[in-house]
Amino acid sequence: MNKMRFKALAAAVAAGGLFFAPGSVVQASAQQQVQLFHRLPDAKAGALKDLVERFNAQSKDVQVVMSAADWRSGAPHLMILEGDDEEEFVAGKPRFKPLFQLMKESGVPLQTLRPPAMMTRTPVDAKGQLLALPVGLSTPVLFLNRDALRQAGLNPETTRINTWFDLQETLGRLADTGHTCPYTVAEPGRVMVENLSAWHNEPVAAQSGKTTVPSFNGMFQVKHVAMMASWTRARYLHVFDQQAEAEQRFARGECAVIAAPSASWTDFRRAGKVDVAVSKLPYYDDFPGAPQNTIADGPALWASAGKKPAEYKAVARFVSFWLQPDNQVAWQRETGYLPLNRAGLLASRSELLGNDLENIQVAVDQLGGKPATPQSSAQPVVERQKVRRILDEELAGVWADEKAAKEALDNAVTRARNGN
Repeated sequence: MNKMRFKALAAAVAAGGLFFAPGSVVQASAQQQVQLFHRLPDAKAGALKDLVERFNAQSKDVQVVMSAADWRSGAPHLMILEGDDEEEFVAGKPRFKPLFQLMKESGVPLQTLRPPAMMTRTPVDAKGQLLALPVGLSTPVLFLNRDALRQAGLNPETTRINTWFDLQETLGRLADTGHTCPYTVAEPGRVMVENLSAWHNEPVAAQSGKTTVPSFNGMFQVKHVAMMASWTRARYLHVFDQQAEAEQRFARGECAVIAAPSASWTDFRRAGKVDVAVSKLPYYDDFPGAPQNTIADGPALWASAGKKPAEYKAVARFVSFWLQPDNQVAWQRETGYLPLNRAGLLASRSELLGNDLENIQVAVDQLGGKPATPQSSAQPVVERQKVRRILDEELAGVWADEKAAKEALDNAVTRARNGN
């Protein structure tokens, strides 16, 4: 995007009063280093490096430096964690300083969006206050290869895929015209069970006494997985062992349609081999109220416990810098992650950015089209990486035509409840 348009948008966002500059911070007389650990993929890591360099260039007394040690081998001030790393970090004795508390004690406003009910619950406490900054949120959406659609005789500008039967018709056209991988899915369990259940306002958890337990083997889930099994047999759907492989095949043009995290948009466009379109996930129009909302998930920025007040003030300045309008716009454009505050949300709607943030627009509409319900809200017992792995392992038997949909889902629920 043209740099002049980028600067104009940032200025317009700031002038619009949707971001309030942080309050004054007492600066340390000596330079304070803030150590930052992450395991972001290379493309996202590049955006983080750019952000850190911009911060360091305008700050003389606080400098952010990358740390090779995580919380197991050291205690860096900040860590971007997700999945098993995050779950282990937050388990047991608190190892973190709650972000809302850190910012308040440092005298710096925390200008973020109110955490939505459909956001994974790890970075949020029972009162909805941020324990960590959810810097890497995304939600599954549908990506399409426009060239593949044209080759199948379809007009990408007028082809609308609203329902699963719309998608089935499109995949049939692709298969009939020789496309060997019409459709694939990154993280099948996350898309087909966790998110599509929320998208149709169907529960994935139930109460067993005072405990919430996984319960994603209901009629809806069985119906959808069975339909996907029929697509696999018809060679419409190809499921690969690794999320990365599904995304790589789509990026190379080998698969025509993929359900994948909304943040993958930047990776697909950066690869430059596919003319990519993005749309919401399909829904079943015979389910009352569908579509509802999907679920936002991804890495979060955590602050270590046990640091000095001066160190936390330095951390607060970096967090506040990250939330400034121009940095929010840059972060979304370069990573594909969802907005963190109203400034970033406004930017995603601006015509000044053209289609740079088309994935953000689709993801935000999909997440917030309707108020979340108890059934469509994030469920911690299902979001755990171990549960997701169990689900994908059982679903693999379906794709191999070794298990029926109900058997696989029943097994997954039993294993998830028993912790194995």
